[in-house]
Amino acid sequence: MKIYDQNLTGPSTAGAGRAQETQKLNQTGTGKSPTRGIDGSNDSVEFSGTLSRLSRTLTTFETTQASRVQALAVQYQSGNYRPDSAATSRGLVSEAMSAGLQ
Repeated sequence: MKIYDQNLTGPSTAGAGRAQETQKLNQTGTGKSPTRGIDGSNDSVEFSGTLSRLSRTLTTFETTQASRVQALAVQYQSGNYRPDSAATSRGLVSEAMSAGLQ
């Protein structure tokens, strides 16, 4: 990305300073290897640990949910699935009431 600002004077612009800082960081040995972009720039992206934990949690949730659905499908196909109608109706009423409060 190039930024053109007519108010800046001389060769020392903010973009040039950042480029020099990036080069210094890459030379100091941060344990990360720079990646050569399509345009020849050295770009890197870091995501927070929170995002990483969220991703793992979602993956675990999806896996757990898929295995639960599979187990219910097996029960249904074998004729052993016995839904709890009282629990189902409580859940439906509870969700309808909470949606009305929003």
